[in-house]
Amino acid sequence: MPSSVPNKRIRKSPAARRAEIVAAAASVALAEGLECITLRRIAEELAVRPGLISHYFPAVDDLVAEAYGTAVASELDELLPADRADTTPTRQLARFFARASGRSYDDISRLWLNARHLSRYRPTLRERVAVQEAAWRDRLEGLIRDGAERGEFRTDDALLAAVRILVVLDGLGMLVNSVDTAEDPPEIRLMPALTAERELGLPPGTLTAPN
Repeated sequence: MPSSVPNKRIRKSPAARRAEIVAAAASVALAEGLECITLRRIAEELAVRPGLISHYFPAVDDLVAEAYGTAVASELDELLPADRADTTPTRQLARFFARASGRSYDDISRLWLNARHLSRYRPTLRERVAVQEAAWRDRLEGLIRDGAERGEFRTDDALLAAVRILVVLDGLGMLVNSVDTAEDPPEIRLMPALTAERELGLPPGTLTAPN
């Protein structure tokens, strides 16, 4: 006896399908680089026709920018959550450096370098890089300002302190992704945290001691 329940194919909503495409592109970007994102490649990743990808992203540069922005924004929310209710600014900053100085951060570090290079030739990506740079700067500045107001940090300019810390973090990213640092002293990966300790008037070891 045939089933009375029809076998309906479940179609994804446009929002869900778009998010799926961006997530697949972000994975490719982190693993292989933004240059590897093409409409055909993402279609293969999702086992769909390239026309479906182009329906949502007629220009591949838009997909590249969206993939980069999604990956970097997700990393920011993981490293520096906006909700700081369950911890102190000092502890959150120490946790940030512990994660950002680990090798698990190298993929996102490479993505930053990759995006900044390509943004010279891709205006859409350049705009997204600027947005993410501002987001990271604002999030770190807010954390530093909060810590200063609580008396945990000492600084006359939270924005300047944030910029200096991020410059060192970016410099570390260029170093670890351009040379083999396996034999280098572990202090190299601690440079951003050591810089933050000096910038914020913290005793040595505050942001680098194991939790």
